[in-house]
Amino acid sequence: MPLISHHAAVVFLIAAVIGLLSGGLARAAGQPWPMAVAAGLTAAGFALPTGHRLIGG
Repeated sequence: MPLISHHAAVVFLIAAVIGLLSGGLARAAGQPWPMAVAAGLTAAGFALPTGHRLIGG
Protein backbone atom coordinates (compact mmCIF):
# COMPACT_ATOMS: atom_id res chain seq x y z
CA MET A 1 0.00 0.00 0.00
CA PRO A 2 1.56 3.33 -1.05
CA LEU A 3 2.07 6.15 1.42
CA ILE A 4 0.07 8.61 -0.73
CA SER A 5 -2.05 8.06 -3.82
CA HIS A 6 -0.84 8.78 -7.34
CA HIS A 7 -3.31 11.64 -7.57
CA ALA A 8 -1.92 13.31 -4.43
CA ALA A 9 1.67 12.83 -5.62
CA VAL A 10 0.92 14.51 -8.96
CA VAL A 11 -0.89 17.42 -7.27
CA PHE A 12 2.01 17.96 -4.83
CA LEU A 13 4.54 17.76 -7.67
CA ILE A 14 2.65 20.33 -9.72
CA ALA A 15 2.39 22.63 -6.69
CA ALA A 16 6.12 22.28 -6.00
CA VAL A 17 7.04 23.12 -9.60
CA ILE A 18 4.73 26.14 -9.66
CA GLY A 19 6.13 27.34 -6.33
CA LEU A 20 9.74 26.96 -7.45
CA LEU A 21 9.07 28.73 -10.74
CA SER A 22 7.22 31.56 -9.03
CA GLY A 23 9.93 32.04 -6.42
CA GLY A 24 12.66 31.86 -9.04
CA LEU A 25 10.96 34.41 -11.24
CA ALA A 26 10.41 36.71 -8.28
CA ARG A 27 14.10 36.45 -7.38
CA ALA A 28 15.12 37.02 -11.00
CA ALA A 29 12.95 40.14 -11.04
CA GLY A 30 15.04 41.60 -8.23
CA GLN A 31 13.01 40.74 -5.15
CA PRO A 32 15.00 39.91 -1.99
CA TRP A 33 15.20 36.24 -0.98
CA PRO A 34 12.53 36.40 1.75
CA MET A 35 10.02 37.96 -0.64
CA ALA A 36 10.84 35.40 -3.34
CA VAL A 37 10.36 32.55 -0.87
CA ALA A 38 7.06 34.05 0.26
CA ALA A 39 5.94 34.34 -3.36
CA GLY A 40 6.86 30.72 -4.04
CA LEU A 41 5.09 29.43 -0.95
CA THR A 42 2.00 31.48 -1.73
CA ALA A 43 1.90 30.21 -5.31
CA ALA A 44 2.34 26.62 -4.16
CA GLY A 45 -0.40 27.07 -1.58
CA PHE A 46 -2.82 28.32 -4.20
CA ALA A 47 -1.77 25.59 -6.64
CA LEU A 48 -2.69 22.74 -4.27
CA PRO A 49 -6.49 23.14 -4.24
CA THR A 50 -6.51 24.32 -7.85
CA GLY A 51 -4.53 21.29 -9.03
CA HIS A 52 -6.74 18.98 -7.02
CA ARG A 53 -9.83 20.47 -8.61
CA LEU A 54 -8.39 20.47 -12.15
CA ILE A 55 -7.10 16.91 -12.07
CA GLY A 56 -10.33 15.71 -10.52
CA GLY A 57 -10.11 14.17 -7.11
